[in-house]
Amino acid sequence: MLYKGYFWPRNMKYFIILMSVLFLGTMVQAQPPLQPQYPDYTFQNFQLGMNRVKTAYSKYDKVLRAAFKKKGIKYPSKHLFMRSFKSTNEFELYARNSISDTFTLIKKYRVCALSGILGPKRWEGDRQVPEGFYFIEDFNPRSNYHLSLLVNYPNYSDLINAVDKVHPGGDIYIHGGCMTVGCLPMTNPFIEELYTLCMQSRIAGQMYIPVHIYPIHFNEKGLNFLGREYKDEEEKHKFWVTLKRAYDYFNATKKIPAVMYDEKGNYIF
Repeated sequence: MLYKGYFWPRNMKYFIILMSVLFLGTMVQAQPPLQPQYPDYTFQNFQLGMNRVKTAYSKYDKVLRAAFKKKGIKYPSKHLFMRSFKSTNEFELYARNSISDTFTLIKKYRVCALSGILGPKRWEGDRQVPEGFYFIEDFNPRSNYHLSLLVNYPNYSDLINAVDKVHPGGDIYIHGGCMTVGCLPMTNPFIEELYTLCMQSRIAGQMYIPVHIYPIHFNEKGLNFLGREYKDEEEKHKFWVTLKRAYDYFNATKKIPAVMYDEKGNYIF
């Protein structure tokens, strides 16, 4: 069992999310809360007190600082964004200097293994990597997979659309190692670099780092693949249409769209 930190028990967390959906009605804001504008020294002291984190920081902080400087982006950045593509095992890291700037691609990584098939995660044990719009919710320096970053699956959309609403699954991490039953394994060196980067951004004030997970690049090649390999899966195609809107918006503007949910759990923009 991975270390869960200080969050609520799973059932209570899902109950609160579901009650929030019912209370807010037909439209729910999917964005995380506003970021504080001050350093989080308690978090910093705890993380750097862990040997794995301290080792990762000593290896990669200067490397990251140089990579950001080359791209003209301040480091540490309070404006990170990450997105991943399941079909090609790609993981992209973006950053910007201020909320009014566009995002710049800093680096690409490889996801080292993938479980399940293309399509969203809908119940516990389906081995699916989620698809949709998430953020980093917690940092685990004591992970069974070296270091890990918790993704906030299930979100409102996942809960409403889950086949099993009582057990939609959870514990979705970006982590080290090279094995998975629904997470994004990055190998130990890559997770050390990403963990250091995200930790530094959290310390600088970015409490919630967005992570968008897509089945494919929604270009001609990717769309042809979905049309050929998943031609009879109407529900998946309806879901992917909503993901494509956010994908297209980011590619055109290099900004993240404001994501909302309707009463059926559909993403709207």
